[in-house]
Amino acid sequence: MHNFSDKVSLIWQVADLLRGPYRPNQYGKVILPLTVLRRLDCVLEPTREKVRTKAEELKRKGTPINNLEPVLNRAAMPPDWPKDRPFPLHNTSKYDFRTLAGDPNNIAKNLTHYIKCFSSKAREIIEYFGFAEHIEKLDKANRLYLIVSKFATIDLHPATVSNVEMGYIFEELIRKFSEAANETAGDHFTPREVIRLIVNLLFTPDGEVLTRKGIVKTLFDPACGTGGMLSVAEEYLAELNPDARLEVFGQDYNPESYAICGSDMLIKGQNIDHIKFGDSFTDDGFPSERYDYMLANPPFGVEWKPEEDEIRKEHETLKMSGRFGAGLPRINDGSLLFLQHMISKMKAADPKRDNGGTGGTRIGIVFNGSPLFTGDAGSGESEIRRWIIENDWLEAIVALPDELFYNTGIFTYVWIVSNRKEPRRRGKVQLINAVSFAQKMRKSLGNKRQEIGDGKDGKPDHVGAITRLYGDFATGRHSKIFDNADFGYRQITVERPLRLRFAVTPDGIAALRASGAFKKLAEDADATPKKRGRKAKGEAAATEAAPVAGANPVGEAIIGVLGMLPADKLWMDRAQFLADLEAAFEAAELKLSAPIRKAIVAALGTRDEDAAICRDEDGNPEPDPELRDYENVPLKEDILVYFDREVKPHVPDAWISTDEKHRDKKDGKVGIVGYEIPLTRHFYVYQPPREISAIAADITGLEKDIVRMLAEVTK
Repeated sequence: MHNFSDKVSLIWQVADLLRGPYRPNQYGKVILPLTVLRRLDCVLEPTREKVRTKAEELKRKGTPINNLEPVLNRAAMPPDWPKDRPFPLHNTSKYDFRTLAGDPNNIAKNLTHYIKCFSSKAREIIEYFGFAEHIEKLDKANRLYLIVSKFATIDLHPATVSNVEMGYIFEELIRKFSEAANETAGDHFTPREVIRLIVNLLFTPDGEVLTRKGIVKTLFDPACGTGGMLSVAEEYLAELNPDARLEVFGQDYNPESYAICGSDMLIKGQNIDHIKFGDSFTDDGFPSERYDYMLANPPFGVEWKPEEDEIRKEHETLKMSGRFGAGLPRINDGSLLFLQHMISKMKAADPKRDNGGTGGTRIGIVFNGSPLFTGDAGSGESEIRRWIIENDWLEAIVALPDELFYNTGIFTYVWIVSNRKEPRRRGKVQLINAVSFAQKMRKSLGNKRQEIGDGKDGKPDHVGAITRLYGDFATGRHSKIFDNADFGYRQITVERPLRLRFAVTPDGIAALRASGAFKKLAEDADATPKKRGRKAKGEAAATEAAPVAGANPVGEAIIGVLGMLPADKLWMDRAQFLADLEAAFEAAELKLSAPIRKAIVAALGTRDEDAAICRDEDGNPEPDPELRDYENVPLKEDILVYFDREVKPHVPDAWISTDEKHRDKKDGKVGIVGYEIPLTRHFYVYQPPREISAIAADITGLEKDIVRMLAEVTK
């Protein structure tokens, strides 16, 4: 890839000419479209004169405009272009980059004319760069001629720079521009060795099918960026079977990335209508398409608030007939929305697939750790995992090394999802721990300090090793096989009884006075004296004994009744306290309403584990919300057996809540079902602590070093 590095260096030197009129974070607005234009210019060079001659001939004949493009595209077809594939590109301008550089006085006008003379699809793609507004600015700053002249000397012809190398050039330029702008290059592309690994995992089970002569398959990336994943997949299938054809589809919401991807597809002869611009969530470019393969590296931890209204509307109105029926993740990470979007585009599996049929779809997607475990039982994330696993779509998860991506050093995970698992994989999930399958790079690129070797140029074959682990489908040091149900659990609610003691204390009375609920309840009509026309017993005494500015007379009467209860008595049974309270209110001829009783209990009651259990009207223990706890019971285990073993020995008075709100909404059973994938825990290897004597020896050695250094300082 030395050719790729050299070209990047040349183009980066051209970017230095922008210093002054442009800030470093704006360089990409000029350099990326000019790189695309120069690439197209080089591609069209061998047939340029032929196209110009043909255009003049058609013009003289008065050929209708609608008929021009197919004829001119055929005329522009390079000599080595496959005869069975239509060429989608031409330019009828009398200019090219060399002649543009030869007329410095009219460079802006001529470059604009040159761009307008591209075929319609190419022109449409180029417009997404928004480059037209920069031409005049560059010309006024006396930079346009210099930059175009420099680009005219850079050879980007496919014979010199392959499509794969061209992809590297775009990605490296984007990384550099993103670094200069302090932005995330990871929104645009994925390291090629990671893409190769994902493509391996996707295609490996289908090797027999993909080697059939004339096979045609489809592949989709809903966050395609510059098209790196699509390109590597094409390259892989071409190596596997030169007679096979992969129809690629992609969508991206970044205009520049879309333009780069679109121009790349044009040059490769892919159908440009298969590459769409727009937000995959709110503007699905392929609502009715279904694909054989899908892969994506959606942005990590990006919130979906801008699309929230439309996504929630689809979730609530279309439910499971829409894309997001399984659930909605938290607003600050839309990764699982991408996976749901992709699952909605899976082909139906062939029921005869055991007898050689295929059908169905295979998906590879890169996530951070969050989708593995974020969200409790019943949450959006858990429900999405549940939907995927209970439908037996999750095939494997591969944990990748850290420091592998350009914009982040975190660990990442490749999920393989399919609705056409091999028979041996059905009902199973394979976890692969490949965090050690990497080597340090000689020179880091942003946060990327490690790479997965591909076995070439003396590098270890990490890609092959991980692929073999996946293909072997066996339990070992780096691979483990689980049943689907192993990742599920029921979250049961463990209740313990409420135990309260009561005492009429100054602090309790103060708490009652301060409560907003009591002030409101004291004014309620139900709390007025039973016998109107004369004072209730204790009312005057209460008012005189404890005058409060602006106090409600009825409220003070209630305080007075409480003052009549024994101040030194401690009630250890709520039922007995309430009986005495009822008697005191009856004696004072005041009604003790339910709201007032509740306020008094809250103010005067204190939790005490030695107090009697509080019971409801039916004699059942009342739960204490402060002691409420939750247990996650593995799906394979009976909740009562688990409860008797893990909970009862520690809290004998506990019980499992069977309330409706603590039952699963789907199966109605006690305990809410949740799913999580604790991959790291499954591969944890216990490391015994060091011997105390070894630690002590280290400390002694450090002390001696410190004493020695202090002695040197004080000499």
